[in-house]
Amino acid sequence: MSEHVYKKLELVGSSKDSIEDAVRNAVAAAGKTVDNVEWFEVKETRGHVENGQVAHFQVVVKVGFRVD
Repeated sequence: MSEHVYKKLELVGSSKDSIEDAVRNAVAAAGKTVDNVEWFEVKETRGHVENGQVAHFQVVVKVGFRVD
């Protein structure tokens, strides 16, 4: 097994539909500007409420990428 070094970015993803989509949105956004994204961890889950209804799901995600 090779030895690797990783760096973590903290992002907040959001979605009107689900927590899972919020995670996917954060990881996809990271992948547009950062190479070697390999994993994520969910740190917080919360949401935005409007008129007594859930309007958005928000997820704090740490995304790990391998440093070359």
